[in-house]
Amino acid sequence: MAVHTPERHTLRSTAGRPGSQDDVLVRSGATRALLGASRVLVGFFFLWPFLDKAFGLGRSTPSAGAWINGGHPTEGFLLHGTKGPFAHMFDSVAGTWWLDTLFMLGLLGVGLAMMLGIGMRIAAVSGTLMMGFMWMVTLWPDANPFMDSHWMIALVLLITAATGAGSYYGLGGWWAQQRLVREHRWLI
Repeated sequence: MAVHTPERHTLRSTAGRPGSQDDVLVRSGATRALLGASRVLVGFFFLWPFLDKAFGLGRSTPSAGAWINGGHPTEGFLLHGTKGPFAHMFDSVAGTWWLDTLFMLGLLGVGLAMMLGIGMRIAAVSGTLMMGFMWMVTLWPDANPFMDSHWMIALVLLITAATGAGSYYGLGGWWAQQRLVREHRWLI
């Protein structure tokens, strides 16, 4: 009578392999393509408003209202678009220099990080916080008791960061190999 001993399978590290970040390996090429495309699209979702508000490209911000021309990127929406229990709080800080600066740096940072595929963990957390605050500005959503597109964008940010999507058609693989990033993995 033979006794069968099952083989031990150990998970070998995938860090450093093409298409991986910190032991995350997505094997399917189609899934990598979708994650990469999602990353770039959500990056453009953040980068475009930065460009429009900074330079007044005319989509939602006229040239005269551009940040570089002395406009206040947070003023219009926070003064006229707020509702719900936090409306007064947001109205009181609309157009302040510090909020305009934080908002614009957040849009630029999250947008560039996601489009390039670098610093995605910081971008995912920062972008999710931005989406949470933007959701609070418009409480309660008209079409749903609590859900709106801000949470969907936050979810895409978190999914792309968690799956190492910066390596998929981005600079994430190169970024992960940099000495500073190897020593401080939260910078991925």
